[in-house]
Amino acid sequence: MLHIVNKSPFEKNSLEQAISNSKDGSAILLIEDAVYAAKSSSSVAEMVKGALGQKTVHVLGPDFNARGFADEDVLEGVTIVDYSGFVDLVENNGTVQSWV
Repeated sequence: MLHIVNKSPFEKNSLEQAISNSKDGSAILLIEDAVYAAKSSSSVAEMVKGALGQKTVHVLGPDFNARGFADEDVLEGVTIVDYSGFVDLVENNGTVQSWV
């Protein structure tokens, strides 16, 4: 299952809910303001690191870059995807859950 999170982890608890309610082997995609969680120096980086290993975590590169972050700012283990990669994630996961 693909879990898409679009809200900032500093505004809502959508990311925390997605991580705690997703099963091992699930994919989590951070888009829009949720990309702040993918920054290596983020205060929620430990929560994201805790999900890695059991789940895959991806960040939409154009959204990450639009907020002034460079690719090298991404937390180790988080995969940067472009729009084509976003489509691939949707196609490769039978079910999509959006967390708003």
